Amino acid sequence: MEPMDIVGRTKEDASLPKATMTKIIKEMLPPDVRVARDAQDLLIECCVEFINLISSESNEICNKEDKRTIAPEHVLKALQALGFSEYMEDVYAAYEQHRVETIDTMRSGKWSNGAEMTEEEALAEQQRMFAEARARMNGGASAPKQSDPETEPSANS
Repeated sequence: MEPMDIVGRTKEDASLPKATMTKIIKEMLPPDVRVARDAQDLLIECCVEFINLISSESNEICNKEDKRTIAPEHVLKALQALGFSEYMEDVYAAYEQHRVETIDTMRSGKWSNGAEMTEEEALAEQQRMFAEARARMNGGASAPKQSDPETEPSANS
């Protein structure tokens, strides 16, 4: 029997998209640096564990406040409680930017008619947001890469 570290799920059920995470890892490093597959897997596992840690602490804080929904404030308090105060400003800035972009997107009609983004649009948006977050994390050292899904070759072509 496998350990149940996450409520109702085994560790193997909780993961991140490997291809996306591998791309992020490669983009964060100089072009001449290679990362062994087992090192990539270890980094991905560390990310999953970090998310589990923050989620668990956020949930505890939420429960102590007699709330049923984890709010962004609970996540920020969890970061502080776990000793990650140095990241709070960047996390809050990313959250605020996400809120503004979500509101702008909804106002522009993208979601107002009830239609969802296509998978390609969602992937492009995710990649853009990751690039912006990386740029902020690197102190603006690298500009976010803008990709145009219409001009890039797809895996189905």
